[in-house]
Amino acid sequence: MIGRIAGRLLHRGPDHVMIDVGGVGYVVHVSERLAASLPPPGQAVALYTDLLVREDLLQLYGFLTLTEREWHRLLMGVQGIGAKASMAILGTLGAEGVARAIAIGDWAAIKAAPGVGPKIAQRVVNELRDKAPALMALGGSLDEGAGPAPAPVPDSGAEVAPPPPASPPASSASVQADALSALGNLGYSPSEAAQAVARAAGEAQGADAAALIRAALKLLAPKG
Repeated sequence: MIGRIAGRLLHRGPDHVMIDVGGVGYVVHVSERLAASLPPPGQAVALYTDLLVREDLLQLYGFLTLTEREWHRLLMGVQGIGAKASMAILGTLGAEGVARAIAIGDWAAIKAAPGVGPKIAQRVVNELRDKAPALMALGGSLDEGAGPAPAPVPDSGAEVAPPPPASPPASSASVQADALSALGNLGYSPSEAAQAVARAAGEAQGADAAALIRAALKLLAPKG
């Protein structure tokens, strides 16, 4: 199993990249969203990967975070969702968008992905609704400690610009995980907690854990 690829970006296409690792070029299929976020060729990159094995095919799929890779695996477990459809969904919504759509039952958001029809979108929501809270709760811990890509290895006699400084890791998954844990400690079920946190996160983007918990509790408060 190849779980991570780190090396120098040789080529970047709309749905795949080639990464040089020790002189070997690995073709890794990625979403359009991810491809657009990568640096230009010559720079260092690191992707978590999932290997699709068939009788006549070996394909690597790449993801920026472990959370995104786990969502890909969950989506692939839904009947009618192949690797192409899964990458389309993740490319359209991102990992957090997928989690939010499933948690609140928004199958129309899933249907917005190219090639995904209404029946498949509804099946994704129905089959993964109970699995979403566990992955949302693990999101922060899954993505902790993701090491940076190695420095690029220059070709003989060629100069390669140093990689840009690493951006601070996104904390949204960790914040939502903290909020889910707090609501669980208060006695709310995983499904209702996940739905409230997903709605609150969508309405208050960038909120810290305390603010997210307060907003989720307001949504969970009895009406009337």
